[in-house]
Amino acid sequence: MSIDPNPDGDFRIECDGVIATITLDRPAKRNALTPASLGQLEKLAEGFRDEPDIRAVIIRAEGDHFSVGADLAAVGGSPQPTVQLRRSAEQGARLMRAIREIHQPTICVVQGIATGAATCIASACDFRVATTTARMGYGEVKLGINLMWNALPLAVELVGPARAKRLVMSGDLIDAETLYGWGFVDEVVAPDARDAAALAMAQRYATLPPVAVQMIKRSVNALSGALSASIMHADADQWLLGTRTADFTEAVSAFMEKRPASFSGQ
Repeated sequence: MSIDPNPDGDFRIECDGVIATITLDRPAKRNALTPASLGQLEKLAEGFRDEPDIRAVIIRAEGDHFSVGADLAAVGGSPQPTVQLRRSAEQGARLMRAIREIHQPTICVVQGIATGAATCIASACDFRVATTTARMGYGEVKLGINLMWNALPLAVELVGPARAKRLVMSGDLIDAETLYGWGFVDEVVAPDARDAAALAMAQRYATLPPVAVQMIKRSVNALSGALSASIMHADADQWLLGTRTADFTEAVSAFMEKRPASFSGQ
């Protein structure tokens, strides 16, 4: 395996025969995702292009929670020109493409909370195993911004328009059993069975002919996402608009101050 098994960052990668496992390892921060960690995961995902002996990939996380999404403490820094800010805003979409374009079948294991960016990552995988403790959702609306990363089509593909609207427009965390009924989650297991269930699923696909499996995956993805690129190029622009509203400023302040936000529509 040519991918560095001990990358210098927030992830580690291990290989057990033909199955590779990527683990997000920031449990003290509830696995919050920084721009640096997103870049690390993108590179790891792209690395599987040169790993023909790997037949399946598992993405998991240490700790009680899969990930609370973007690390707001890492947001900000020196002001950037708008043209550069927009380019930076495309990082998430690049990551989603990298995960979707992993040739091998991918399985995401979710426990505890997964919100925002974390749920986006889960939706980019082929399958999702969730524990009975898992709650997933997209919290961006509560910050006055849209769902980015070209993730909206994936939510619609998985659960249909009405339920996707509920997930994205409400910002609520939805329990694993409900998401299983909606088709967002493929399997719900006890917390102590999560890794065994993911490994069993990975082994199921790893024993099948890899050329056929990987061609089928790419064809299904191409068919289901055929119109996505023609629409979702604008989600970074929508985000730029959202971050320039008074509601965004109020939402971030309320989050940091641990108080309810009051939105004005400005």
